[in-house]
Amino acid sequence: MQNIYEVAAANKRKSFLIMALFVAFITAATYFIATGLSTYWGYDAGGLGIVGIAFIISGLMSIGSYYFSDKIVLGISGARPADRKREFDFYTVAENLAIAAGIPKPKLYVIDDTAMNAFATGRNPEHAVVVATTGLISRLNRTELEGVVAHELIHVKNYDILLMSVVTVLVGTVALLADFLLRASFWGGGRRGRKEGAGVIMLIGLVFAILSPFIGQLIKLAISRRREFSADAGSVAITRQPSGLISALNKISMDTEPLEAANKATAHLYIENPFKNKIGDARSSFSSLFNTHPPVEERIKALEQMM
Repeated sequence: MQNIYEVAAANKRKSFLIMALFVAFITAATYFIATGLSTYWGYDAGGLGIVGIAFIISGLMSIGSYYFSDKIVLGISGARPADRKREFDFYTVAENLAIAAGIPKPKLYVIDDTAMNAFATGRNPEHAVVVATTGLISRLNRTELEGVVAHELIHVKNYDILLMSVVTVLVGTVALLADFLLRASFWGGGRRGRKEGAGVIMLIGLVFAILSPFIGQLIKLAISRRREFSADAGSVAITRQPSGLISALNKISMDTEPLEAANKATAHLYIENPFKNKIGDARSSFSSLFNTHPPVEERIKALEQMM
């Protein structure tokens, strides 16, 4: 049996390894794609100006979504403010656990939907929002609800939303650069052949341009899945009851009703895949690479090791 601190430390190490791999790949992809573009157009600056443009475009889009993410997601989800009397357990559980986690009590919202799910958003603990469906609130007991709410509060406390925003900026930057190079090579007009080895540089740049958006997205999803394991472990650290989150995850995974308010842009926020599609639950290693969440069975197995 592993204690919660050993699990948390292991999750941090794995998260750091994935992030290091991600940064190394993004750096290499940016360099070769930008160099390919500068070589194609006949410049000697190494494509730094092009990288800057890509960072600005991608950064502005991501910063905007980061600062207004709570309002955007709440609007998309059709959530309403939680009422203390109407959603008493949800409200008081969040109050108590926020104190235990050492963060301000987040704003609480409810989605009127019988599907079972929850998520957190907001740019920092002072501007955080925790949202739960009426289906989740009505069908979980208080201990199970504590496990779910604690999981979401850990996402807030660990600045997971900020982390995923940074990752999104980097992936978006590489995707823009790749698109620039592929379009330029397709339409022509470059001044190729000005330097020796330009053809090799262009070829390497094109390979990265084709593969990097796909690989970058895979690593982004891997980071998202690892953050779910970390939030599960953090939930146990607050509640001291792995059984609560285990039982909640079992109930949520057995609920086959998809959440109507969810879409691909917000799916990664939820505690479990809101679409409930069988493709996302496939057991093969290849298909699991495309999931925003790790399989529930793996999460429960990790939690059971803490009991």
